[in-house]
Amino acid sequence: MEQQAQFQQYVHEVMEWGKQLREEGSADVEELLVRLKQHEGEWSEEEIYDIQMTVDVLYEKAMQLFQERNEQMTGQTEESTSEKVEWQTQFQQYVHEVTEWGKQLAQQSGARGEVEDFLVRLAQHEGEWTEEAICEIQGMADALYERALQLYQTEEELEEKTADVTDEAIDEEMLRQEHDRISAGGHTLPPLPYRYDALEPHISGEMMQLHHTKHHQSYVDGLNKAEKMMQKARETNDYELLTHWEREAAFHGSGHYLHTIFWYNMTPKGGGEPQGALLEQIKADFGSIARFKQHFTEAAKKVEGVGWALLVWSPRAHRLEILQTEKHQFMTQWDTIPLLVLDVWEHAYYLQYKNDRAAYINSWWNVVNWRDVERRFEQASKLRWKAF
Repeated sequence: MEQQAQFQQYVHEVMEWGKQLREEGSADVEELLVRLKQHEGEWSEEEIYDIQMTVDVLYEKAMQLFQERNEQMTGQTEESTSEKVEWQTQFQQYVHEVTEWGKQLAQQSGARGEVEDFLVRLAQHEGEWTEEAICEIQGMADALYERALQLYQTEEELEEKTADVTDEAIDEEMLRQEHDRISAGGHTLPPLPYRYDALEPHISGEMMQLHHTKHHQSYVDGLNKAEKMMQKARETNDYELLTHWEREAAFHGSGHYLHTIFWYNMTPKGGGEPQGALLEQIKADFGSIARFKQHFTEAAKKVEGVGWALLVWSPRAHRLEILQTEKHQFMTQWDTIPLLVLDVWEHAYYLQYKNDRAAYINSWWNVVNWRDVERRFEQASKLRWKAF
């Protein structure tokens, strides 16, 4: 989950700060650094609290040492002045790391207001850090940490409630939406037909949640805004920015529609091979299932930059085709209907597979929902234009 990634970033920043303390001769920090380095897996709430308490104790000791050195600086040589500068530099580094953590936390809507105030306070500071200012910053950072912990717990509870939604309820909602007309700017994020962690170990729950609630939501928001702005252009007869909003609609709209297909193209009990008419069509157009999979896999691996691999039905050619698309809307064919889509943007796999796109693709085949692809093919193949 995103909170785990944020805390891992916090751990990274604490380790950098701890290494600086160790160089200053603080023996107490060594135990913390070893513990952070050796930790494996997700951080439990108890571990997070314990780490924060340990950091607070170390910070207090560092502050005492800082104050002692400040007192020793009075009336001393340039060497003492150099030590003071060094401590100011170290605290400035701490401020930088806390700022980066704060920017990540600001992405959580529930904490955005408090974080923005904190970031403004840091950005507006000028000159050396006094003891009073340091205490103030530490207090604000501690309060934000507690707020982040509350958000983490709340989101965990919401996820548990979401898990109680049955497949039948989701199917009923999707069926209802089939008969709805969406007005301009009225698109919504579709529900997943499974839990965020249901596709593990092939696709992690943390990655799915981030992909669905953040990335896909941004495409929905972008599409709605573009459609509303074009509606406004029609009402006001002002088309000066039309090109910009058409491009936004193409990018975000394609992202929204492809992701909606993508979620339903996967299932916890997926994999295997297609059946029925789709199986026969694949054999006719590609020679065999093995050849089809190899072609599709290579197309996905070789997408330049970010984009998708697509299995489509061509109503004009009356056959299946494998296409690539860059981003969501570039370098592909018109007049085709997507049946099976694979997202190879880095946000789809990087948290789990790093830069190993091939490993992600090979693992993805284990969650392909062939029943969904078969249903899409059944409907799409009814559409046949005159062949040219």
